[in-house]
Amino acid sequence: MMSRSGKYVMQPTGYKVFIPTSLPPHPAIKIDESLQLLLSEATLSLARLDGMAYTLPNTDLFITMYIKKEALLSAQIEGTQASLEDIFEFEKGGALENVNDVVEVVNYIKALHYGMDRLNTLPMSLKLIKELHTILLKGVRGATKTPGEFKKTQNWIGAPGFTLNMASYVPPSPAEALKAMGELELYMHKKTVLPELINCALIHYQFETIHPFLDGNGRLGRLLITFYLYWKDILKKPLLYLSYYLKKNRREYYDRLSLVRDKGDYEQWISFFLTGVIQTCQDAIESIKQILLLRETHQILLYKKRISSPIAIMFLDKLFYTPLMGVGDVQKEFKLSHQSASNLVSQFEKLGILKEVTGKKRGRQFIYTKYVALLSEGTKPI
Repeated sequence: MMSRSGKYVMQPTGYKVFIPTSLPPHPAIKIDESLQLLLSEATLSLARLDGMAYTLPNTDLFITMYIKKEALLSAQIEGTQASLEDIFEFEKGGALENVNDVVEVVNYIKALHYGMDRLNTLPMSLKLIKELHTILLKGVRGATKTPGEFKKTQNWIGAPGFTLNMASYVPPSPAEALKAMGELELYMHKKTVLPELINCALIHYQFETIHPFLDGNGRLGRLLITFYLYWKDILKKPLLYLSYYLKKNRREYYDRLSLVRDKGDYEQWISFFLTGVIQTCQDAIESIKQILLLRETHQILLYKKRISSPIAIMFLDKLFYTPLMGVGDVQKEFKLSHQSASNLVSQFEKLGILKEVTGKKRGRQFIYTKYVALLSEGTKPI
């Protein structure tokens, strides 16, 4: 069976592999009125998000926390069981029962930062994709599945225990996948008449369809969305992360990818993707507004309660970067005596800004509850 997007090829042992055609699609993508409207709105939404980011007192601070949320959501799509609190605890060196799940999330964060740094000086490439894959799989599930190397054996998608013949989807063979990835790299560098947001949608689809690695394809494919737009200068700051949208619409996401393969209908996938860009931008802008409001509210509260020393204001700002802290952390960060640090934390706790979370008398930890609640929206494990 062949469609505009490729063909299914029966193998001697009874299963079908999908061989994708190279990009761009033929016949060309049809940008009708409805798709053009979505494209225009998505482009405008991205511009608003980029502009809104500069209203933050510390844009990089917001990005750092936003990346942690994105990493968590992306890992949860793959079945990882972890929370933002787990990540904060891990970063402080705390002991966790689900440490392997948390390391998967932390690896994603490392890969995001690494990719952004590399793209400041180097273009998108298969070499970079392999480097990112190595970081993603270091010390976690899939660490034995040749991190940083394209597959050398056939992979497939299906429920645990499914064989090739039972798989819901079998991507191209290792040899075909290598060829397809080479073509995808060429396409990423090619000047086309298509808008970059549509190119981004096509590239994500193509990568997920090729499934070039034995593990980690989903996480890496979602990373590529942000990396591609950042590399093409569509995003000035790495602020667009679609994992929340894809998590909410997980079944539809997979169905629409399948529809491209089965029917060659790229347009319905692009429509879904652009809708995700719009919704994600709207969510991010709302998050920025809520964070700014929370900061202003708590600054006013500190002034009203006459706890408005420079150290107190700096401590409040520090909590937006490190929302889980102990007295020792505060003492070290601001070079205070133990008693002064303890008094400051106690004042914040009495105002309801901080909440003690260990229930212990020693080694107590305090969390910035309202801020973490804002960040945690949508992060309940699947």
